[in-house]
Amino acid sequence: MTSGPASREKDRTRTLCSGRPTGQRVRLSVYDLMTGTFATSRTFYYRQTLDADALQESLVRTLADHPLLTGRLRRDADGGLSVLCDDAGAVFRVSRSDRAMPDYGPELSAKKDLRHYLHSVNAFRVVDHDTPLLTVKVTQMRGGGSVLGVSINHSIVDGGGFVDFLLRWSRIHRGLEPGAPAPHDRTPLEEMAAGTRAAAEDPQYTLVSGRRKFGFLWRVNAGARRVPTLTTRFSSEEVLALRETAAAGLAGEGIEVSSGDALTAQIWRVLAALRDRPPQSTERLGLVVGLRGALKEQYPEGFWGNAVSNITATLPTRVLREEPAERTVAAVREALNRVTPERIREESAYLEAQRRAGRVRRVLSRMSLDSFEDTVGMNNVSRLPVYQVEFGSGRPFWFEYPSIPIPWNVLVTPTPQDDYSRDVHLSLPLAAAEALRTPEWHKRLHALAPSH
Repeated sequence: MTSGPASREKDRTRTLCSGRPTGQRVRLSVYDLMTGTFATSRTFYYRQTLDADALQESLVRTLADHPLLTGRLRRDADGGLSVLCDDAGAVFRVSRSDRAMPDYGPELSAKKDLRHYLHSVNAFRVVDHDTPLLTVKVTQMRGGGSVLGVSINHSIVDGGGFVDFLLRWSRIHRGLEPGAPAPHDRTPLEEMAAGTRAAAEDPQYTLVSGRRKFGFLWRVNAGARRVPTLTTRFSSEEVLALRETAAAGLAGEGIEVSSGDALTAQIWRVLAALRDRPPQSTERLGLVVGLRGALKEQYPEGFWGNAVSNITATLPTRVLREEPAERTVAAVREALNRVTPERIREESAYLEAQRRAGRVRRVLSRMSLDSFEDTVGMNNVSRLPVYQVEFGSGRPFWFEYPSIPIPWNVLVTPTPQDDYSRDVHLSLPLAAAEALRTPEWHKRLHALAPSH
């Protein structure tokens, strides 16, 4: 089935309020401020048609426990941000399409169609404007099936919290016990940082001039169309084979290997070879990491906000190309083991110092800044139960993120099978993407696939 633009859609749009304005002003954390004020979006594809009226009603009930989603962003005096929980509302839109549901999946990306499945707002008119922080669009496809598109301003929640909200909505919709409301108070992290002396520099974040920040953003936006995203599926047998091979090579060294470590190492090794830098060069792997596990004593259970940072693994190019894979796996695991409460205190103290000085909007992650030079960015969200977002008419058969405009970025997601198989989405410069499509490079990427 071919994919093309939607035509003659008939829309109805409503503003939904919870009916519970608190007037509370929730000050966002320094990790919230690192995301910018753009929306983060997900789309879910269902074979059966969703009941849009019932979805609207259950969403209103769900919003009662998420006051930030119906609030508005406000700028603080120090350059930070707060959410005014005034119940100004979220957007709920229903659209009818003349298209039949495409058979989306790894072989047929939905990315070029996402603009039809999401309700967008002006990202440059969010702070101190009457702009919703949550938009939902239900697209009813011709002949049956629905697409659910959800966008939330990234400054108020990370991917884990995003999915937690959707799962809570789905439970409420189906009449199940939703559990306790998600806590959203950010003060525990601010208090933790207050007890740590801020360093002048940080290994993961850096203060840049306004000119350099503008130049970086311009380079990202100007090159976005030349950064296609390829999706390839690693079967559960392949992922487990990667883990078993690495574990055997590291036997006796006291290093516990996960399937995520092994898959990450395999992708990094192949991309390093594809990048073809001199053997004496240094390759960096920027790993997006969740902080809830390391900060379980500080964060309340079920915390709803941004609790994500990054850590970097480094290896010589020669090692990635020539030495056994377990050396790369060990480097990945060593980097992840550095995500400790002490490290997070130091990092958050640095970020808080920049906010107090009014410089927080000039802080960028080194992982992003170095993506054009020597860094591969890796975000493994394969444990997020995205295929459990079910509203009484069956699970989604596919879900999709928007494209990542920064090159050399990798997103690892679960598959509908809910096993060890993984969908890997690689956002690469055009020449690298074309090379990776060839049989030679595909075989190198999937070297331990059963068919090989």
